[in-house]
Formats: sequence, structure tokens, C-alpha cells
Amino acid sequence: MNKYFFTSESVTEGHPDKLADLISDSILDEYLKQDKNARVAVETFVSGNTVTIAGQVSANAQINVEELVRRTIKQIGYDNAKLDMDYRTCKIDVNITKQSADIAMGVDIGGAGDQGIMFGYASDETENYMPYAIDMAHKLSKRLSDVRKEGIIPYLRPDGKVQVTVEYENEIPKRIETILISTQHNAEVSQEVLKKDVITNIIDIIVPKEMMDENTKIYINPTGRFVIGGPLGDTGLTGRKIIVDTYGGYARHGGGAFSGKDASKVDRSATYMLRHIAKNIVANGYAKKCEIQVSYAIGMEEPLSIYINTFGTGTKTEEELVILIKENFNLTPSGIIEYLNLKEPIYTKTTNYGHFGKPNLSWEKVIKL
Repeated sequence: MNKYFFTSESVTEGHPDKLADLISDSILDEYLKQDKNARVAVETFVSGNTVTIAGQVSANAQINVEELVRRTIKQIGYDNAKLDMDYRTCKIDVNITKQSADIAMGVDIGGAGDQGIMFGYASDETENYMPYAIDMAHKLSKRLSDVRKEGIIPYLRPDGKVQVTVEYENEIPKRIETILISTQHNAEVSQEVLKKDVITNIIDIIVPKEMMDENTKIYINPTGRFVIGGPLGDTGLTGRKIIVDTYGGYARHGGGAFSGKDASKVDRSATYMLRHIAKNIVANGYAKKCEIQVSYAIGMEEPLSIYINTFGTGTKTEEELVILIKENFNLTPSGIIEYLNLKEPIYTKTTNYGHFGKPNLSWEKVIKL
């Protein structure tokens, strides 16, 4: 019997890195609303009560970046500079320039906006073809935000993290070994009340009873206090949660971040496409799990290489599956953008709780191969 433990992490939308991601994706979406061909690469840095926006944009559009940033911070729930950040008083620095002509030259003719490697992954261990640990971590962290915003646990603040350890037997998730939830809260609440409320209103609601037993360990705010949070407790930066965004560490990652980038950047668009292909290879019964890699050169249309691994679960050889991919999918940047409809302002929908496994996204659609 092959037995092992695997752990994945998710964070709430108020985590400083995710706040930075959402600001970057909100700026991207606003440009795409005005110009579907906008080229956007925007980074956000948050620290204390200050937000710094920097990057390159080429678009036939005019947006009020400061107003958009304040609206996004308010949406998350940051309104107290003594505890985390205040959308009304925070300082906002904007340094956005035009996209380099050297990059634009290759992208204008349909080439990739950068060189790089990308991975896609899918597994049949959950209904949405995601690894179990990251899927459960995302559900718990989303619920953690929902109970705050709905007033079910009104003393919570926006910042939070969730970690889930799953015990596998013969590659199948058998039980949850550990759940760790760290959540920002107002100072007056006791640790005992917090723990009881989180277990009752989050863990008991989300985690299937059959996946927990008397040996499952639950830790809620193990330091005993989490009052100072958000950008006041830790800096936040766009693109620093790429494992949370993808497969929770269960599959390899090419290293490129997603948020703030339009679809001409293959870091984002090709990774979405590879998830779509891997998911459909599993959904069509060609494998129980599947990982795909491609590589691109800046300015070139076709990928330089395609690699696939079904980890011994395939009903076809890897060589046959590569042929299947080439026959069914256009992997040029322009082909991916058209196929997945990536010029629409959809990106704030992707920012939080993973870019994969959400049924309303085009790359999650199941098709017949």
C-alpha cells in the first residue's frame, strides 16, 4: 500500500498578495472594457497604508487608476489603517508607461509576448478535476471570506490563510489529517469563541464528515492572536501566490505569474489552455491524471516543445496524446486567445480561490475529444 500525506494552502481575498493581485486584475479588466486589444502588464505592491502601481500599458482607453484602486480595496473590506489598510486614506502611487516597442513588434504579428515554460494539470480525484488538498483549501478560504462578508462571524477581518493536509492511500484521498486556519479578527474576541465559530460555521459546513475522524487535527490561529493584518502586517505583491493560483504544489509550475497580464502573455493564456487540454484528456477517459508542458520563444507563434505525462494511468501512449493535442488544439497565442475568448474583461473572476476548477471559466469547459 502506497500511503503519504500532501498539504496545500489557500488564502482569502484579503491576504496582502491577493489584494495586490486583485488590484492588478481590476486594472486589466477596466482597460479591456474599453479596448479589447489592450496590452497590459501591471504590478501592484501594498505596504502599510500605501499602494504602488507600476507596469506597461498600450491601450486606446482612459481609466482613473486611483479611483479604481480605492474601490477595489473597499470591496475587500479594508477600512481601518490601524489594523490593516483604509481605502479612504491610503496613499496611491502610479507609474504606468507604454509597452516596449521591442515586445510589441513580436506580439503584433501573433507571436508570444515572452519566452517561457508553462504547465497544465488535471486529476480525477475531485469532480472539478483538481487535486483534493487545494480544492478543499480553496473551499475553506472562500467560506472564511463569505462568513465575514455575510455577517455570520462579524468580528473577522479580511486577511486569512488555510492549510489542508490530506492522507492518500494508493493515490486516492482517504482522510484529512490536518486543517489549519489563521484568520484576522477584531481585538475583543476570545480565542475560545473564535475557534468554536470557525469550526461550526466553516469547517463543519465545508468538509465532508467522512473525510474527518478522531485523529484529524484542527488548528485555529495557533499563535493565539491575529489582529494586525493585511498590508500593515505584511507586504503584498502581485504574482507571489502562483502555487495557490494553480494546483497547490501538486503539479509543476513554469514560474510565470498571471494577474495583471493580458492574454498576449503566454504565462497566463498558455497555462489556461494547458489546463483545458489536461482536464479534457482526463474527462475523456484517456488518463486518470495528466500533466502537460509547452515552451515558447518571444515573438514566435508555435510552441518550441510539447511534453505530456499521464503517470502510468494513460489509455493511450504519451506520443499518441501529443498527436491528439496537435490535431485538436491551436497552441499559437492568437489561436488560444480566440479559442478561450480571452479578450473579455473576465480576469477579476480568476484572481481569488484558484484560476482553475471554476465551472464558469472557458478553459474549464469539458468537450469531446
